[in-house]
Amino acid sequence: MTNKPQNAEIIQQEYYKKTADNYNNFHCGEEDIEHNFALHQLLGLIDFLGVKSILDLGSGTGRVISFFKNKKSEIKVIGIEPVKELREIAYKQGISENDLIEGSGLQVNYPDNSFDLVCEFGVLHHVKDNKKMVDEMLRVSKKAIFISDSNNFGMGSFVSRSIKQILNFFKLWNLFNFIRTKGKMYMISEEDGLFYSYSVFNNFSQIKKKCRSVHLFNTKDGSENLYKTSSHVSLLGIK
Repeated sequence: MTNKPQNAEIIQQEYYKKTADNYNNFHCGEEDIEHNFALHQLLGLIDFLGVKSILDLGSGTGRVISFFKNKKSEIKVIGIEPVKELREIAYKQGISENDLIEGSGLQVNYPDNSFDLVCEFGVLHHVKDNKKMVDEMLRVSKKAIFISDSNNFGMGSFVSRSIKQILNFFKLWNLFNFIRTKGKMYMISEEDGLFYSYSVFNNFSQIKKKCRSVHLFNTKDGSENLYKTSSHVSLLGIK
């Protein structure tokens, strides 16, 4: 008898449970340049936007919470994290249970416009229904959303990037991805667990419809065309 395929969400949560003790080394160290850079970008935008409250989705061990507690202690920062083992590490590091709570970015248990800004750092490429999570970010935010995540179309060599961009232009990327992942649509790595082929640009038009302005920044090296050359991008949507 063959085993029933395991749910993707369960696979990802099991990965984080097993690697929780090493989570900070894997995902929050000095080598995590893109998200550290994006955090400082957001820090510089706080006063400009008049942000007094932040909701961070997929907080892990509370990096965003700790960062703003140290840099902007007057700001209210709440994090949501579904994996108990990661929350427990955050609590041991001094983060309050009131500041980091259980929950899912796909169904945020807060009313509309509850926080001035809603953000995520490296979470959307782990979420199958990324559009639903972005909808929740837009719903709960009053002033802006901030995304720091991958751009799969800007990853790899010039040849591999060009092939992916051509496939995407002709709307064949999802079919190609379906074939290469044997229908799963996700892949698994030792460093990142279960992840999907994701680009911040996937959600651009969705965000543009709800925001009066959208701003993009490369968080790793790239040329003036971020879509074609930047492997990681941050996005600010201002309502």
